[in-house]
Amino acid sequence: MSMFLQQCPPLFTFPSSSPSFSAQISVKSTVLCCLSPSPVTVVNGNTERSSSERNEIRLGLPSKGRMAADTLDLLKDCQLSVRQVNPRQYVAEIPQLSNMEVWFQRPKDIVRKLLSGDLDLGIVGLDTVTEYGQGNDDLIIAHDALEYGDCRLSLAIPKYGIFENINSLKELAQMPQWTVEKPLRVATGFTYLGPKFMKENGLKHVTFSTADGALEAAPAMGIADAILDLVSSGTTLRENNLKEIEGGVVLESQAVLVASRKSLIQRKGVLDTTHEILERLEAHLRAVDQFTVTANMRGSSAEEVAERVLTQPSLSGLQGPTVSPVFCKRDGRVAADYYAIVICVPKKALYKSVQQLRAIGGSGVLISPLTYIFDEETPRWRELLSELGL
Repeated sequence: MSMFLQQCPPLFTFPSSSPSFSAQISVKSTVLCCLSPSPVTVVNGNTERSSSERNEIRLGLPSKGRMAADTLDLLKDCQLSVRQVNPRQYVAEIPQLSNMEVWFQRPKDIVRKLLSGDLDLGIVGLDTVTEYGQGNDDLIIAHDALEYGDCRLSLAIPKYGIFENINSLKELAQMPQWTVEKPLRVATGFTYLGPKFMKENGLKHVTFSTADGALEAAPAMGIADAILDLVSSGTTLRENNLKEIEGGVVLESQAVLVASRKSLIQRKGVLDTTHEILERLEAHLRAVDQFTVTANMRGSSAEEVAERVLTQPSLSGLQGPTVSPVFCKRDGRVAADYYAIVICVPKKALYKSVQQLRAIGGSGVLISPLTYIFDEETPRWRELLSELGL
């Protein structure tokens, strides 16, 4: 098998004379090309099997940063702890999932390797999936709300100068300053979503530049008029005299579980493993900030007690209260003078629920946090099967 290195031309270019918007982006990369097809690839002198030959199921996780730590915490809470023998290695395992390999990668590389078939599943931010997946049909969002990594991709402009009275995307687009010769300059790392968003919103004269490090400094340095970047609280923008504008949010993002359509359909075990992961994720996330409340209540029957409980709006639980007799021995005979009520209550309504239980005769109130709530069937599993046509 003979090989050569080929320098590729720019992947995509937006000519400055484009009628829709002006943007120039040039990306170059060096690729390894083979003169003859082969299932074996040589990388740095090592021989690796092609993705079609491997039997292991591969899950890609972020390798660094807050997203990496939060992902490991979530999996641990779902009883899917990642075991990494050597912290310097990029491969690990989840003992509870047979035949599963965990690969720690940069988020954008997780998306790329899902598309190339080198990974089957991954957990990354929705912004990363959208930017580097670029609408590819092979990527399926199996779980769209893992409830961490919340941020938004947003356009920000200076609070001062010509932008002082500009507070919306529409006003920004109507500014007479932007022409073919002098377009709006936007610094961003999102070279797919940025131009797409501007074109869809009618901003015709725009050029994009990429910058390493903190983009917030670009307008003050005079190298950009605006930035398009991820925003969490907005504090960094405010501290650098920048502001978000109405209509300027490109995307609301959080951590998601993404899968390769091909892997789900063609690779043995991937669909079943995805089902188990979804079940565990859904059960844990549904139970977050939920509490089991148990109380004793005197009554003539279970039905009579249930009627009293259901008069209070915050005591209905998931599907209704569980009422069961509490047996006591009095004067030599067993009787049920009390009934135990068990309900599920969200954290924000916990104290109010306790007050309502007391008001209708509840006593001995016990409270414990919930760990998992399993549905009869996970809704997102049904949605995934529908997406796959199964």
